Amino acid sequence: MSRVTLTGQRTFEELGTPLSDVPFCVLDLETTGVAPDTCEITEVGAVRFEGGVETGRFQTLVNPRAAIPPTVTVMTGITQAMVIDAPLIEEVLPSFLEFIGDAVVVGHNVRFDISFINAAAIRLGYPRLRNRSVDTMRLARRLLRSEVRKLSLSSLARHLGASTTPNHRALDDALATADVFFSLLERAGSVGVTHLDDLLALPTIKGSRAINKLSLTERLPRAPGVYVFRNRNGDAIYVGKATNLRSRVRSYFAGDPRRRIDAMLRDLDRIDHVRTISEVDAAVLELRMIHELAPHYNKRSKPKGAVHYLRVTAERFPRLSVSRSTGKGLYHLGPFSGRRQAEAAMLALWDATPIRRCSGPGRGCHFAQLGVCVCPCDGSVTEAAYRELVDSLLTGLTKDPARLADAISSRLVELVEHERFEDAARCRDRWDALSRSLNRAAEWTALQDAGAVVGQRDDVTIEVTHGRLTGAWRTGTPAPLRMVDDVPREASPPTMAASSECGLLWKWLTDPRTDILEVTGRPWDPAPPAPALTRLS
Repeated sequence: MSRVTLTGQRTFEELGTPLSDVPFCVLDLETTGVAPDTCEITEVGAVRFEGGVETGRFQTLVNPRAAIPPTVTVMTGITQAMVIDAPLIEEVLPSFLEFIGDAVVVGHNVRFDISFINAAAIRLGYPRLRNRSVDTMRLARRLLRSEVRKLSLSSLARHLGASTTPNHRALDDALATADVFFSLLERAGSVGVTHLDDLLALPTIKGSRAINKLSLTERLPRAPGVYVFRNRNGDAIYVGKATNLRSRVRSYFAGDPRRRIDAMLRDLDRIDHVRTISEVDAAVLELRMIHELAPHYNKRSKPKGAVHYLRVTAERFPRLSVSRSTGKGLYHLGPFSGRRQAEAAMLALWDATPIRRCSGPGRGCHFAQLGVCVCPCDGSVTEAAYRELVDSLLTGLTKDPARLADAISSRLVELVEHERFEDAARCRDRWDALSRSLNRAAEWTALQDAGAVVGQRDDVTIEVTHGRLTGAWRTGTPAPLRMVDDVPREASPPTMAASSECGLLWKWLTDPRTDILEVTGRPWDPAPPAPALTRLS
């Protein structure tokens, strides 16, 4: 694998917000019913915590300006006489919102409480509550699935030994919820939940197996890089990149319905990671590691050497052939990920040029008999005339793809005129595949000729040598991240990974936001992009 040197330490920003630094406001409301648009608040209770220590309480009855249903009075004990002299919601809400402040709101079925707060806020001209929130019922569903059947506040308070018994009064229920919440935080800490973003994501974790393995992500930084999932044998089973390693990896545990993800988590035993400077070097390193490690769950993972090239042979009368390497030949286009893709490009070139299709004398020239190619075997074309044909093909492949597109466009018109629409569609699709390969080849040649290129975007600088990323650094960092030491010049990409890396770097370097600081070779002047053919209706 390419040698990678890492520098620097994890910053406080990368660590997120530790739970010990997060202010929490645990609240509960009593209401006249369950619909926030038609029912009113009758009591507010809240307790604020900072650093796990209680710093304040808020409790008041609220005059709802409406009759309290008898069923609500039976359940809560709040009577009409108790609220007749209580303050109105317009008097309570400003001070209550100030008490909540920037704290993370905690409640049992907290969406119910927040919906009533927002309904009141909107009626009174205040903005909706935008604080982050945590629901103890959803946390318990993930952390106590096998211990508690009912997730009511009273059941959880009893199971976890809360010091306050909930009784459908706002402050007592808030205090009971706080006891339940901090008990659940202890449970969450055992599976690696130590920061606020971990806690907010925990309710979405899928299944007990995923929760038990969540602690594997604890050491991941909140920084760009590449992660590697490994099984019990230490084999890489998945490689991915991320701008935030911790957040991205934890997202796999959040209820992804795909069977492939569930199977991958089942096999997961260890998570390795490599920090990078930015997104671009993370993307490059991901490509290289997938190519080298061939992880089972990566769709792009292919066995080494499973590539094909389209060759213009170096015979007396050159032809097109599909090969597994870039040996002797006048030109090689590729690599292609499989033989079928290479053959599609060859068919497109056969649509564009009458170069011979037989493999040698005596092998049969029925294509020539059909009039779709020339046949040097029967002496109907001179060597000089055939060489002009080959030179025209090579010019189209390397400098002027438009001449190939023009020939195929003529072929399309002919097919359409004869109402051979399916053949025309296949001809068009073959050109689309060939044009993509021609554009990749032009980018590869341009970066090979450019030598070493240094580009900068914002505070990220990268060094590209012969189409491969060799270094990356940020302004002010003590040392660059070195990706590889020596990159030879090559006529064609040796692997699909090298071709993809070149395309990724080309896109980054030619982006208008990138400033080119240095080019040691020839400034790039690639062949113009292969034109797209007019789509058939």
